[in-house]
Amino acid sequence: MQVDPFPLVTLSGGAYERGRQYGALLTGRIALSAKLYGGALEKIGFADDRRIALIRSYADRIAEFDESYVEEMRGIADGSGIAFEDIVMINARTEIVAAAGAEMGVDEDPDDGCTGVIVMPERSTTGTLLHAQNWDWRVECAETGVVLRVRSGDRGPDFLTFVEAGGLARSGFNAAGTSITANYLECERDFTQQGVPLGAIRRKVLEGEHFAKAIKAVATTPKSCSNNIMIASSAGFGIDFECAPDEAFPLYPQDGLLVHANHWVSPVALSKLRDTGIPHVPESHYRDWRVKRILDERGDKLGRGDLKAALFDDFLAPYSVCRPPRENESNNISTTVAMIVIDSSRGFMEIAPLPALNKNFRTYALDDAHLLPDDAAPRAESLQVGS
Repeated sequence: MQVDPFPLVTLSGGAYERGRQYGALLTGRIALSAKLYGGALEKIGFADDRRIALIRSYADRIAEFDESYVEEMRGIADGSGIAFEDIVMINARTEIVAAAGAEMGVDEDPDDGCTGVIVMPERSTTGTLLHAQNWDWRVECAETGVVLRVRSGDRGPDFLTFVEAGGLARSGFNAAGTSITANYLECERDFTQQGVPLGAIRRKVLEGEHFAKAIKAVATTPKSCSNNIMIASSAGFGIDFECAPDEAFPLYPQDGLLVHANHWVSPVALSKLRDTGIPHVPESHYRDWRVKRILDERGDKLGRGDLKAALFDDFLAPYSVCRPPRENESNNISTTVAMIVIDSSRGFMEIAPLPALNKNFRTYALDDAHLLPDDAAPRAESLQVGS
């Protein structure tokens, strides 16, 4: 099957100008994102006036967290010609869809079964920390995924992020060597408060000039819902935070590995809350087990190829680590949208769209002049305004 690689764009300037460039370069993909999530509210019959009010309440919450994020979203809207409210919707889609569903008495199945991995330097063939993830979500996102290379100026370090078009950040790394991936968790505390949308928190991690600030952003920012967030430093440290809306529970590597799927693992967390997500992702319990087992079988030293082999695992497909397209309980087609392998020490990440159907990666480098290893996938070329 022919699967197109995710486009790369390079953005620079102030917040509004970066957003305007973003919107102009990726209008088509941003329009698809807006249609996908706007359609989710239409599907449950959510009234338009309530939609606008709910979205604006989250725009206000993002502005309280960082006003420049709202400026950037206005730039995206103006550059693409897509309504500002639709851009906010993309950046707070988890929170807004859940809040609307609760108001309408509809339980939307998230079915967001990602699997994340950190390989510590002592287990790496290159002696550098490796960080990877399978992102499982809607199959349509193979057409909305993009990679942003952001030149931050005096705002913070430059960064590279894979995200849904119109979004501020998802997975990626920055020039300070901090990397991030995140995946679905759920507990009974979810949506009992209006916290900062997850996309804004991930962006704050990538803007931090020091890893300690990444920990602060993840562990202390109030959230609307649970999320598992894995962050690492190229200096040689990785940590996983199982985040409830109002509390975070750290997990540390064991035997040089840190693997997490979509169920709560921390004994402290499990003594204080109830895992309500398992009906949506029952296979989570063997997905992380399979990844650990495959990596251990491949030896004491692991490279990017070993990580890819573990994340390509099709044991018990279609409910597998690498998920082929299948219908979920909400009648949407769910799949592993992207496999992402990050080596922040060497300044690049490799991404394969729809990896259950496509084994071809592209390399996205933070610096075009950076020398890539011989085994790296072909380099992605950045789109330019007017191209």
